[in-house]
Amino acid sequence: MREAEPMREAEPMSEAELLGKPGLDGKPELIRDVGTSTVLQVRGLNVYYGESHILRDVDLTVKSGQMVCLIGRNGVGKTTLLKTVMGLLRQRMGEVELAGREVSGLPPHGRARGGIGYVPQGREIIAQLTVRENLLLGLEALPGGLSRNRHIDPVVFELFPILETFLNRRGGDLSGGQQQQLAIARALLGKPRLLLLDEPTEGIQPSVVLDIERAVRRIIQTTGISVLLVEQHLHFVRQADWYYAMQKGGVVASGPTTELSKEVVDRFLSV
Repeated sequence: MREAEPMREAEPMSEAELLGKPGLDGKPELIRDVGTSTVLQVRGLNVYYGESHILRDVDLTVKSGQMVCLIGRNGVGKTTLLKTVMGLLRQRMGEVELAGREVSGLPPHGRARGGIGYVPQGREIIAQLTVRENLLLGLEALPGGLSRNRHIDPVVFELFPILETFLNRRGGDLSGGQQQQLAIARALLGKPRLLLLDEPTEGIQPSVVLDIERAVRRIIQTTGISVLLVEQHLHFVRQADWYYAMQKGGVVASGPTTELSKEVVDRFLSV
């Protein structure tokens, strides 16, 4: 393993700088120059749990309007990478940049307000709250939070019509697939420029998996949002533009998904 480079001196990006120029509705504009600007840049990332070395010299790039997929067997560090990008874990070495600025000094809520949406494995919707109340929580990522924002953008109901039908139903009464749709919709209401999805199709019936695949592609095509996801379903993986294969905490293969070989599939996706 090569020696990790020390962190480069960089001025952390403030929440105000990350929020960007307001759009016509007073909210931050999304990056729309698809494929030309870099939304996320990870360099030389090393993360530990105690003394256990989990991520080893990870480099990764996500461009605007791009879907990038992390693949690999269980326990290789995929979820750890997403948590580190979100600020839930701190790296010992390496850099995380959002839209060209270092964000390692920001806490998770600062990164959320700066444009990172996160849907964790297991969804983590609040079971006792209604669908409407769960959705409103997503507005906390906007400038001013819930005190200034109470409007649920109807675009989430265009993507996931079932949510509008069940607005007054408790989140815990939804099926697994419906909860996943709710978790993605909640993250989208924060107007992210980068959406992190951790195994969004895990434990979901095939028909709903296809609905989620279509919704994610539509989100990218219509908004320019970038997506970094962890996924095991080959069909969904092939919807991505680029893949990174992980093994033992490091990236061991990457490339366009159009060139995803049977050897790579067998090695990193087959059970």
